[in-house]
Amino acid sequence: MLPCALAGPVLEKRRRLEGRKKELAGQFKESMMVLASSLSAGYSIENALAASVEELAMLFGNEGMIVREFAFMVQQIRTNRSVERVLEDFAKRSGLEDVQNFAEVFSVAKRSSGDLGGIMRHTAEIIRDKMQVREEILTMTASRQFEQKVMNMIPFFIVFYVESASPGFFGQMYGSGLGRVLMSICLAMYLVSYILAKKILEIEV
Repeated sequence: MLPCALAGPVLEKRRRLEGRKKELAGQFKESMMVLASSLSAGYSIENALAASVEELAMLFGNEGMIVREFAFMVQQIRTNRSVERVLEDFAKRSGLEDVQNFAEVFSVAKRSSGDLGGIMRHTAEIIRDKMQVREEILTMTASRQFEQKVMNMIPFFIVFYVESASPGFFGQMYGSGLGRVLMSICLAMYLVSYILAKKILEIEV
């Protein structure tokens, strides 16, 4: 089990990163609506970004991820960096496909004098629809995910129960060289099945 223990921190870090991405995606959707409103009111994109920081802070707090990102972007723009480059950097830091797509579309629209407000509203609608589909998928697969977690724990419960009820029953399996090899193979097969089950239930939108 030592390799599993060593992999634990890596898996936990990945899980937290995915959670932060989902949270940032939700906040990014709201920021697009705020930006679209500012642009519709006649603000330039630079001033719209600055004005959006205060509104987003009211929604998510001063420590909200999107608030800190927008504040950082405003600071960069004030040092004469272009909005396109600032958005590209934000897309790279976020790791979100939606932000990357928006940055590319914004760059084209800015050069062609397109309707930036309409683009941002459309981006927010697309993100909202994707989040709704994702939530529906999670609802539909919630029972299967619970079953998966139960099935993942059953082999360990069986081993603990049998060993508690009949001490030494697994002596040959864990006390001899051949037994350890066989049980290591079983553990590897268990890990493969765990990864496959997790991949099957991870439906990307």
